[in-house]
Amino acid sequence: MTRRPPLGDREDRCARRSEAAAEPLAGTASTIRRWLLVEHPGPWGRDGLLDARLPDGLGERLRELERRAGARVLLVRRPSRSLGAATTCIAVDTADGWIGRATLAAIEEVPELHPADRGAFPATAGSPVAVVCTHGRRDACCAERGRPLAAATAARFPDAVWESTHVGGDRFAGNLVIFPEGLVFGRVAPARGADVIEAYTRGSIALDEYRGRTSEPMPVQAAEAAVRTRLGIDGIDDVRPASYERDGARATVTLRLPSGQARVELGREELAPMRLTCAAADEQRPSTWVARSFEIDD
Repeated sequence: MTRRPPLGDREDRCARRSEAAAEPLAGTASTIRRWLLVEHPGPWGRDGLLDARLPDGLGERLRELERRAGARVLLVRRPSRSLGAATTCIAVDTADGWIGRATLAAIEEVPELHPADRGAFPATAGSPVAVVCTHGRRDACCAERGRPLAAATAARFPDAVWESTHVGGDRFAGNLVIFPEGLVFGRVAPARGADVIEAYTRGSIALDEYRGRTSEPMPVQAAEAAVRTRLGIDGIDDVRPASYERDGARATVTLRLPSGQARVELGREELAPMRLTCAAADEQRPSTWVARSFEIDD
């Protein structure tokens, strides 16, 4: 069992270890269909809902809302930390590519809403909603890499960018998620964040930093990224799943292409041990889904 060095050792951050090991990004996005983004300035504490400076009992009610709705609740704030008189609340269904926004008089009203209730969240269109994980109290990498990314990206897209609590995959910081599709990007440098959003506004995915879609299981994410890279396809909806089968450490994914389809056989492989978060006491073996064969039908 390998013990971690002191947390103050920046050279041993989990993101540095992941990079040094060349851990693949593809197929690492958490599978979450529904999201609810709730404006709150922070501080957030280690547990974004239970440790934030929220009114008494609100964190527990938001955690219950997550369980009841099958959703992830994120606390979000503008990188400038500017606050309005009301609370912005954004609901997302990544499977349908739907997003809606509500403005509440008080944050205590949030648990009365359900992210699937589209009547409570008028649909919005236009610029994307992009969240950058900056949850430093949970993992130092998210603050050290996420905050510069959020600030630089917001300089070009001030209406789109929010800082957020934990989105998953601390060791892939800086993490950027674009809604409503739930496209997740990792290891995004501050100078690249705006380019990733700019590509999105043109209908394209920045493949170099692409981790996957939160609406799909990880093997499907890995298959999508592998086919896109192999064929040079970056259109957001040009590669979509048609079928998926999994048997333990093996998976078969069929994807629809602009012309024809692709069938991908994948296997799950273990990587070398590493600390998966900066706070982890011990090393573990992360796993990755690897595309082993392709059948492309025109």
